[in-house]
Amino acid sequence: MGIIFLLSLVVYGFTKESYNTIEVVSIWVRNYFGYFYLYLGLGCVLLLVGVALSPLGQIKLGKKNQKPEHSLWAWTAMLYSAGMGAGILLRAVQEPVFMQQNPPFTSTNTPEILALEFTFYQWGLTAWAFYGLFAMVVGYALFVKKKMVLVSSTIDDTITYKPARMGIDVMTIITTVFGLIAAIGLGTTQINGGLNHVFEANFGIATTLILAIVISCIAFISVWMGVNKGIKLLSKLNILITLALLVFIFVTSDIGNILWSFIQATLQYLIDFIPMSLALGSYDPGIEFLTDWTFYYWAFWLAWAPFTGIFIARISKGRTLRQLLLGVLIIPSLGTFFWFSVFGSSAFQLIEEWGTYQNEFGNVFTSIFKFFEHYPLATFLNLTTIVLLISFLVTSVDSAVFVLSMFSDKGKKDPSKMHRLLWSVFILFGALAIILLGNAKPEVDVLIAVQKLLIITSLPFAFFMVAMIIIFLRELIKSKKAPLSQ
Repeated sequence: MGIIFLLSLVVYGFTKESYNTIEVVSIWVRNYFGYFYLYLGLGCVLLLVGVALSPLGQIKLGKKNQKPEHSLWAWTAMLYSAGMGAGILLRAVQEPVFMQQNPPFTSTNTPEILALEFTFYQWGLTAWAFYGLFAMVVGYALFVKKKMVLVSSTIDDTITYKPARMGIDVMTIITTVFGLIAAIGLGTTQINGGLNHVFEANFGIATTLILAIVISCIAFISVWMGVNKGIKLLSKLNILITLALLVFIFVTSDIGNILWSFIQATLQYLIDFIPMSLALGSYDPGIEFLTDWTFYYWAFWLAWAPFTGIFIARISKGRTLRQLLLGVLIIPSLGTFFWFSVFGSSAFQLIEEWGTYQNEFGNVFTSIFKFFEHYPLATFLNLTTIVLLISFLVTSVDSAVFVLSMFSDKGKKDPSKMHRLLWSVFILFGALAIILLGNAKPEVDVLIAVQKLLIITSLPFAFFMVAMIIIFLRELIKSKKAPLSQ
């Protein structure tokens, strides 16, 4: 906490200089390591599929006859709420429409199918492979090797130098904290924008601060209650409301067109996955497009992978590696594909009916609210979306606070409630400070700066992941008979 506090003082005292530095370094990371991110992403997908389908997939995270700790429904709800959350709401319409209006590359398919395909690519297998990799390695260390819940525990048999292991854990904590602060600050700003749009009002910073306090308090109550009560309950609620929203738009739109688009785009995505992942030949959108979109997404998924993967590992006790990896890769990916197919195809149809497009869905904060204006019960849909944005943000915060508490409480699977309280308070004050700083210094977009900081901190994790993969595979191959006989 002390390191984060000192970094915060530097940013507050030299805000503009810090912002410029973050901007320059984040662009440098994406320019020089963007393609490395692409190769790493493809490698993670292939590795996870390979492990899942191999005899190693039989390894159980726990005792031989132990049943999964959580049902498939509860498990899926928790991993999806922690892994994606509000992003699928805010990008539901805006991203597919952007890809339709600005095709990333030429294709024999229609612009609509290409738009869905590329959206699937940025939200699909690769993102979940980053999460799944950490979940697999940490889950193995936690439930098979009986180690503590720390990122460093995945390599401590090979790297025995204690300061190096501490550095890895500190880097994980700092990245997670900045990610949480950015999520709360940006999320509450987006919710405030939604309220302004729905009520045609001008709610100011006071509303944003109140939202941050309310969300942090609900998240604290959830994490205080623990995984089985608070986090699981909220995650299930999120998925139920999300499914209700999805079904409503699905049945009130062109069902046949949506289903056909979903099937076409999914098949094309699977066919084009490898050349898209390598940006080969005609599948290369160009460095500028990749830097603004794909490199940014890959860096962001990487930055969130440690805490999300650890949380997924924590809730996967009793599952085999095959169940974990195929579940993490397939279930949320298909759900996301169908989500974007429903909202994207419906938005395409609206644009076709209009005859012209005047960037109505260009704003990520308001696009989904404008979209709902063309459906029955628009006000109810918009209010439901705002509630869902709050709830998704809560589940992202409570799962991350739970992981941070495990880190600070000596890697315990069930950290003390005092650690949960301290981290909840610390995160709240950090988020309030960021919101206030952004308001006090409007010449600098502080929230975007914190997001870009995640891109910088994801680079060390990218290199660490390579080392972690090598160490993990070597250990599995070396002792494969032992875990399989448990």
